Amino acid sequence: MPRRALALVFAAAVIAPVIAQSSRTPRGTQVFSPTFAQRATAAQAAPAYFPERFDWQHKKPEDAGLSTGALADAVQLAIASDTPGTHDMALFLHNSFGKEPFSTIVGPIKDRGPASGLITRHGYIVAEWGDPKRADITNSVTKTFLTTVVGLAWQKGLIHDVNDYVRDYMPPHVDLFESEHNQKIKWDHLLRQTSDWQGTLWGKPDWADRPVGETPDDWAKRKLYEPGTHFKYNDVRVNVMALAALQVWRRSLPDVLREEVMEPIGASSTWRWYGYENSWVEIDGKKVQSVSGGGHWGAGMFINSYDMARFGYLFLRNGKWKDRQIVSEQWIKMARTPGPDNKTYGYANWYLNTDQKPLPAAPATAVRFVGNGSNIIYIDWDNDIVAVFRWIKNDKALNEVIARLTTAIQKTSSTAAPQP
Repeated sequence: MPRRALALVFAAAVIAPVIAQSSRTPRGTQVFSPTFAQRATAAQAAPAYFPERFDWQHKKPEDAGLSTGALADAVQLAIASDTPGTHDMALFLHNSFGKEPFSTIVGPIKDRGPASGLITRHGYIVAEWGDPKRADITNSVTKTFLTTVVGLAWQKGLIHDVNDYVRDYMPPHVDLFESEHNQKIKWDHLLRQTSDWQGTLWGKPDWADRPVGETPDDWAKRKLYEPGTHFKYNDVRVNVMALAALQVWRRSLPDVLREEVMEPIGASSTWRWYGYENSWVEIDGKKVQSVSGGGHWGAGMFINSYDMARFGYLFLRNGKWKDRQIVSEQWIKMARTPGPDNKTYGYANWYLNTDQKPLPAAPATAVRFVGNGSNIIYIDWDNDIVAVFRWIKNDKALNEVIARLTTAIQKTSSTAAPQP
């Protein structure tokens, strides 16, 4: 393996202090050297570790129950799986969505960085690569931040039930859900991308996002589905959810996220959540920007890998950070429950590994938050792992990396025979 690749893997790996045997050990006392398996068992039995704001501790892979060589293989593959093509974000978005009508970029963009990310086990960083401090556009991982903010509104009683009609939460002069079709939309439909909301928001018609039909004339005449019966990935409808949530909170959603989630988990000051140049509304006499749920037309969440990993680690610990329950366990259970029309999708953007079909190498219980590019937060409760992958080319490459990561765990188990 090239020296540079090894340096990328372990440049930030800090050797944890080893508790030395006292020089006063009585003569004849047998001293045992812990095996990989024993170290991993001890780590799992210890109280959960939570990183401080400016101090995320590292561990040597073997001290977290991982094979150093196999983990290096996983990271090297992640580096080699960099998303092909341009780093120019305007061109990247054009290549992704330029064939759609109304594809004009209306929010901030920034050229992307290299393949990068990090892996944690038992809360400690065991590997990192690329430029994890870089705050890049994260595309549809933004959706998971958005649905979390909706969940916080539910926790606080601002939304009584996700099966309530959204129209009942809208103030006068907000006509998002006034048409006969849209009146039937519930919060759960918006969360699961099954609303089939019909209309135009911020200059983007619903049908213009991934249009359905043989000809442009078919696009606007698309078939309407009863809300809750048909899954369709659609950024216009996610932006409708963001605007509806803004009306409920009556304050900026980035402010809500910062105060309720990002500050308590020790995130940096570098992340930003943007809306569009034309997505400003008046709330209680103040101009507030309604944010987007992704980077389809620019905007969305710009964030570094460490802050993404903190967000993922919050969910690995079932919504709890230290002694504070930030996100309700019940909300997480709801988010991880597949919808009736898509068995591998919970709330946006919770991608489920149902029956291990999307990622055969990962446990069926694992989830990932996914954005175009691909940008991914991977959460594995079975193995106590959170990993962030920025700009990994596709799910096939991700599965291969996870297979090597799983091998890193298996190797420690198979080689760690108890010592006499």
